[in-house]
Amino acid sequence: MISSIENVSNTAPNLFLATTISDQVSESVRTILGRSLLGEELSVEDACILFATQGEDAQAVLDAANTVRENRVGNTGTFVITRNINFTNVCYMGCRFCNFAKEKGDKDAEFLNVEQVADKAEEAWARGATEVCIQGGLHPDIDANYYRELIIAVKKRVPDIHIHAFSPFEIWYGCKKAKLEPEVFLTELKELGLGSMPGTAAEILDTEIRKLLTKNKLTTEEWVRIIKAAHSVGVPTTSTIMYGHVDQPIHWANHLKLLRDIQKETGGFTEFVPLGFIHYETRLYNDNPDKVRTGPTQDEHFKMHAIARLMLQGHIDNIQASWVKMGPDVATKMLQSGANDLGGTLMNESISRAAGATHGQEVFPEDMVANIQSAGLNAVQRDTKYGVVKNYGSEPKSLTASNRIAIQGVA
Repeated sequence: MISSIENVSNTAPNLFLATTISDQVSESVRTILGRSLLGEELSVEDACILFATQGEDAQAVLDAANTVRENRVGNTGTFVITRNINFTNVCYMGCRFCNFAKEKGDKDAEFLNVEQVADKAEEAWARGATEVCIQGGLHPDIDANYYRELIIAVKKRVPDIHIHAFSPFEIWYGCKKAKLEPEVFLTELKELGLGSMPGTAAEILDTEIRKLLTKNKLTTEEWVRIIKAAHSVGVPTTSTIMYGHVDQPIHWANHLKLLRDIQKETGGFTEFVPLGFIHYETRLYNDNPDKVRTGPTQDEHFKMHAIARLMLQGHIDNIQASWVKMGPDVATKMLQSGANDLGGTLMNESISRAAGATHGQEVFPEDMVANIQSAGLNAVQRDTKYGVVKNYGSEPKSLTASNRIAIQGVA
């Protein structure tokens, strides 16, 4: 296995392109993009100006992000073969944007024991997965030992699989149950086999917005505390944003700056994953349809990925496009607008589906390769930490009926 997917930086093309932005682009946007193409850091104010762009200005933002993507990570698009395992949908946190949670006595309530989780991990390994992503609701019967025993059971069954597990909210919950500081609890989990953490439960890292989404049950400060604790003990994490509900571009820009500041301090983020709000079945939208948006527009999807690329360059250089949220076709287009990764094949996906997402539960590796190549990039299967597992090259291959998007995942 190649050790890593290398960053690529080439100042000369940046200097050239910084002077060749279309004359039809407004002066303020030309100035910001020119500085970004030279590798300079963008401010919150810069990002807000870019989020407000339209027409030629907006297209220039996407084009600049595509150039920065090429300069930072080359002409390579990546994906990981993984399986999502949601061990319980029982949760009493009451997040209003989520339709995944059930009460303990609900007929649709699920709670897998650790051997059932290990069964699913073993099935994933047999299908070529290098990773399992394990998350669940905050079930009242879970104690800290469940998290420990889950890792032990999976590692005993599939020693070489990477365990990407437990959101900051789950770690907060486990620490509360165990009466341990995050660094201590995370060190225990790491020693048992935890490889990395999803940086979910971030939503928007703004107190007023979080009060509307979750009643601020996991505060911005607590999320940051747990993320920094993970990084400090050698557990890398992803970083995320959930946008398109009661938020505004100023919140997006501040969120990106906070992630950049954390990365400067810790270096522990592996990637940034924008996640558009899925509104259909959520109480947040259905209780307030006149105040809550129906998710991001397609224009906002493109801008979020592009501006994240520009704002995070040199700090978080892997930008993932979520096919679950946007659909494979739109996610693929993001590879020409700043993103370089299409995420995981998943095999199962429950959380977005519960909120009303309609893009299926699984994309096969062949679909990922074809989509990346159709965007003009070299397709690479990666591992969790962006090491190269398999290089497929850039020559597109035709899809067959057997490898199109699967609506049904593994049982």
